[in-house]
Amino acid sequence: MACHSGLMRTRFAPSPTGPLHLGHAYSAILAHDMARAAHGTFLLRIEDTDLARARPEWESRIYEDLHWLGLGWPEPVLRQSDHLARYAAAIDALGARGLLYPCGCSRADIRAALAAPQEGAGPAEGPYPGTCRGRPYADRRPGDALRLDMARAIAALRQAPPGQGPRGDRPLGQFRDTGPEHPGRHDLDAADLVATRGDLVVGRKELGATSYLLASVLDDAAQGITHVIRGADLFEITFPQVLLQRLLGLPTPEYHHHRLIRDETGKRLAKRDDARAIATYRAEGARPETIRRLVGLA
Repeated sequence: MACHSGLMRTRFAPSPTGPLHLGHAYSAILAHDMARAAHGTFLLRIEDTDLARARPEWESRIYEDLHWLGLGWPEPVLRQSDHLARYAAAIDALGARGLLYPCGCSRADIRAALAAPQEGAGPAEGPYPGTCRGRPYADRRPGDALRLDMARAIAALRQAPPGQGPRGDRPLGQFRDTGPEHPGRHDLDAADLVATRGDLVVGRKELGATSYLLASVLDDAAQGITHVIRGADLFEITFPQVLLQRLLGLPTPEYHHHRLIRDETGKRLAKRDDARAIATYRAEGARPETIRRLVGLA
C-alpha cells in the first residue's frame, strides 16, 4: 500500500450480505464527517470474505446508498476478497510462531465440553475449553478453525527484547477511545484476555478464510487508518484486535465506539429490518437530510 499522510483517515467497512439500514447510515456519515472536519480522508472498504453470503447486488446497493447520502471516497475501494493471500500469509506467520492451533470442534462439541470437560482437556477458559489446544499448527485438516492460543500470545508479548529487562506485569498494550460509550484509555489485561476472550478463531485452513478479528486489523494497517469509527457493540472485540496488532507489529489506531441506532423497543437494528433500510427511505421519497435528522446528525 502507498504511504499516507499524518491526517485523519477513517473508514466505513460494511459486508455485502444485506441492505444498509439507519445504523449503517449513522456510522458511515459520522466517519465521513469526522474525517472531513479534520481535513482528512474517508475510505470505503467492502468486507466480503463471507463468500457464502456476500452478493454482488448487495455490494452495488452499498455504493448507491452511500452516494445518495452524499458520501464520497477515493478509488479503488479495497475489497477483502481481492486480498485473500495476504490474510493467509499473516495466518501462516502466526502459525509458524506457535501461536495458532487447528480446531475441529463443532459448536455442539464445545457446548458439551463446557458442560462436562473430558479428562486431560484442561479447564474451560472463556467460550472455548481448549479441547484441541495440543494440536500442532501443521496438523491442519479441511474445515478446521485456526485458533489463537491466548496464553502463548500473551507470553510472546511479555518476552523482553534484547538488552531489556522482563516486562513483568506491564500492560500488554492499550488503546484510546474517544466515543461516548467507553471514553478514555484502556489497558489489555492478561487475566481478562484468557478468562473472558479465550482462544479466538482467526481463520481456517482454506486460503483467505479469515475472521473479522484478523482481517480488519490487517486492513486498517494497510490503509493507514488512524481512527476507527464503529458501533459500541464492537468495543469488546477491540481488546484481542489490539493484541493482534502488537503480535504483528502493526500500529494501533484511535477508536471511537459510537452509540447504536435502535428501534422503538430499544433493540439494535439488524440487516433483516428492511423497514429501516436506506433503500426503503429512498423509495419512499426521503431526502438525505431526512436520514441525517433521523439518526441525530442533522
